[in-house]
Amino acid sequence: MYKLSKRLKILSLALIIIGATGWFSSYTSSHHLTLEDVKTMLAEEDTHHGGDHLSSHNESSHSEMIQLHQDDHDVSSHAKGEHHKSSHAEHVLHQMHNRPYAALYVAAFFFMMISLGVLAFYGIQYASQAGWSPVLFRVMEAITYYLLPGAIIVLGIAIWADKHLFIWMDPHVVAHDELIQGKSSWLNKKWFIIRGILFILGWSMYRFFSRKFSIAQDNSDINDNSYFKKNFKISAAFLVFYIYSESVMSWDWIMSLDPHWFSTLFGWYVFASMFVSGITVIALITIYLKTKGLMDFVNDSHLHDLAKFMFGISVFWAYLWFSQFMLIWYANIPEEVTYFITRIEDYKLPFFGMLVLNFIFPFLVLMNSDYKRVPWFIVMAGVVILFGHYLDVFNMIMPATVGDRWFIGVPELSAVLLFSGLFLLVVFYSLSKAPLLPKGNPFIKESKQFHY
Repeated sequence: MYKLSKRLKILSLALIIIGATGWFSSYTSSHHLTLEDVKTMLAEEDTHHGGDHLSSHNESSHSEMIQLHQDDHDVSSHAKGEHHKSSHAEHVLHQMHNRPYAALYVAAFFFMMISLGVLAFYGIQYASQAGWSPVLFRVMEAITYYLLPGAIIVLGIAIWADKHLFIWMDPHVVAHDELIQGKSSWLNKKWFIIRGILFILGWSMYRFFSRKFSIAQDNSDINDNSYFKKNFKISAAFLVFYIYSESVMSWDWIMSLDPHWFSTLFGWYVFASMFVSGITVIALITIYLKTKGLMDFVNDSHLHDLAKFMFGISVFWAYLWFSQFMLIWYANIPEEVTYFITRIEDYKLPFFGMLVLNFIFPFLVLMNSDYKRVPWFIVMAGVVILFGHYLDVFNMIMPATVGDRWFIGVPELSAVLLFSGLFLLVVFYSLSKAPLLPKGNPFIKESKQFHY
């Protein structure tokens, strides 16, 4: 039986406090910025880049200014230039105000998606009646305990941040944008909230009853598998709900940040990211508990299978990344390809860096079957994979909210510390509430003796 240590409580609370303090400090600092501050900053950047910085990001606005000059001889070019600079400064100010919200949202979504990915993996194990994995069920149940608070936080941030994240929540933008107006039957705040609540209720109900049946199976008669059968049935039903809800959640909570853009592969792409991140966290927590002597019933073959999933889903993620990129780039439709142009031009390091971290590194490290049995090798690969998928979420969210004003600094690191502390506290609290071995599971003997 695992007992939540005082040291872990202190560490988790310290991360939460440090993270919250750092994020709030960055939030207040960004909102103290004025238009004059931004104009001064842009002037310094313009001087530093020899006058090319402003024009490189505003070629279309520059063309419009030339056209205005040709059509209106009564207004001086100097006045138009000043108006253009002021408009650009206002845009940059909005982006800088958005950054703390976006940093908080990235971290909140990242940890929530880990929990949701584990819930899907857990449901698959029950629905497929897998014989190798029951020894890991308590770890999976503990990670999914974070899903309810984590998902509520993500939805709460989205509602609170409002137009700082989702431009379709700004009535002034919608009034001048026919494309968003055409999507208003779906992209409106009331139905956004209703859909979010329905998703959270569905995920949480499955998690609650599955955990309840799992504990009840431990306490039932040795020949009574009724609770296991109930878990099998609700897991199969949940997976149908999950396939739909995860896709729509991806559209609502991530893709609608860019309301002019869409991808039919996006739901699968987000699924691959959350699935491999969730499996990675299962492996890391299992190895931690095993080093503490609390999960001696987990052997090298279990770790090998977890690492095999880490390897396989990393390849699957890369396949979806390339498929989405290649199809959109090849078609070269302006409203689609702009998504990747923005990321390649302004996010070159994180965009291509995540490809190295999420595919090339795990592919090379975990390809060898022997390395999949070495705990420290799995931990090393797991840490890299998690950082890579944080960058993946970062790339999904930041370009639509802060443009080229991105940086991994105080707001981003503070938000990660805040939610990592909360995640550790919730997950390890749940671990302490039940024996680590689900002894009543009918496949537990097969799982404990799993070798190949």
